[in-house]
Amino acid sequence: MKLTIGHLYPDLLNLYGDRGNIQCLMRRCQWRGIEAETIAFELGDKIDFSRLDIVLLGGGSDREQMLVCEKLKEIQPDFKKYVEDGGVVIAICGGYQLLGKYYKTDQGTITGLDLVDLYTEQGEGRLISNIVLKSDLFDMPVVGFENHGGRTCINNCKPLGKVLYGSGNDGKTGYEGVVYKNVIGTYLHGPLLPKNPQLADLLISRALEKKYGKKIELEKLDDSEEQEANSYIFHRFVKNEG
Repeated sequence: MKLTIGHLYPDLLNLYGDRGNIQCLMRRCQWRGIEAETIAFELGDKIDFSRLDIVLLGGGSDREQMLVCEKLKEIQPDFKKYVEDGGVVIAICGGYQLLGKYYKTDQGTITGLDLVDLYTEQGEGRLISNIVLKSDLFDMPVVGFENHGGRTCINNCKPLGKVLYGSGNDGKTGYEGVVYKNVIGTYLHGPLLPKNPQLADLLISRALEKKYGKKIELEKLDDSEEQEANSYIFHRFVKNEG
């Protein structure tokens, strides 16, 4: 078995250590004997989405998102088809905002990919905090760090999780992230996947299922250290609140 991961525009959208997320996916495949490769796409590259099993769209500043805005218009039809066909996508922070229709900032409006029915508008001040979620997708909490000025409205889409600690999408609704088909968008970074192996494995298993047309049971790995770190964050920020 083999998976190909596409890392979109890491030269511009790598503000929060998204290469760590790539390394996590690669390692968790390799430890199971699954061949894995990563293709990094720069702004001038043509992207053949049919070759990709997982796509990572990372975080960038508002300025960097403006720079990739024009390129996004070119790839939108192919990216949309990939998503609607069940392609696996993980979009983080700025990448999460770019999944939607637009991101309205003080400097202007960034046109998004319109892959998911959401939009983002800049709010007053930044939402900066450790963050803990309870997600229907996992038994283990999802943990990370958030630092964003945008407030994201996901309309009737399903959120990634309910906020147990932190601000989430907009600091008001009590929810964070979005799930649409095999797309997951979130503000959590730090980086996200090494802290949340359950999420990394979900992406891998869904990509394998899509590629090979059958459910594949992943070999269990020793995640005791990750689980201990996850538990520490949960108990520090959530249990102590109660």
